[in-house]
Amino acid sequence: MEHSKESGILPLPLNLKLQNGNQMAVHAALLWGTDHLVLVDTGVPGQLDVIREGLEQAGFSLDQLTHVIITHQDRDHIGSLPELIRAKEGKLEVLAHEEGIPYLAGEIPLIKYGIKAEPVKVDRALHNGEKLPFGGGLTVVHTPGHTPEHISLYHPSSKTLISGDALTSSDGTLQPPEAKYTQDYPRALQSVAKLAALDVETVITYHGGVCTGAVQERMKEIAAGVK
Repeated sequence: MEHSKESGILPLPLNLKLQNGNQMAVHAALLWGTDHLVLVDTGVPGQLDVIREGLEQAGFSLDQLTHVIITHQDRDHIGSLPELIRAKEGKLEVLAHEEGIPYLAGEIPLIKYGIKAEPVKVDRALHNGEKLPFGGGLTVVHTPGHTPEHISLYHPSSKTLISGDALTSSDGTLQPPEAKYTQDYPRALQSVAKLAALDVETVITYHGGVCTGAVQERMKEIAAGVK
């Protein structure tokens, strides 16, 4: 697949290979421009080849990858980050919310696991409302609840939202965040209300895939507690 646009955004489906032999389908995201290729989230540990193959199917290569943005600290989002950094021989810039840096640095245990992550260096701390140049423009939206530092990413020109785990989806319909994996559910719903205020036509959910249509109305329902 060749991309004629100088910049853009697309979902990156990955079939993660789990230690028990099963697979888990997730949707990371890619943003590109003339001088960058950005991956959002990295799957569980051991997925370097899966990510490499996914990039190639999308019309890119691992050699082109310049940045990784981490939405939050859960192991199915940060697991393969150390491998990517090693594969890129350090030529990979890592971005994460300022509150997530101590977790990624291995300074304090991951909230849901009680163990420390393999340490990585975060090159740039992100803040709510920050504008990034990736993919023709990207806005950082702090969406705490699932974890305290969780971020989503909004791409205004395509009206696309990368939700991370702030939202899930099933069969093309947006669903609430998974309650049993969400640290502060009321706060998570407040974050969905924040996302519902954005002009969104497409949502890339990490668990579930891509949703289109009346996604803003559905986000308002979820924020109001409608299942």
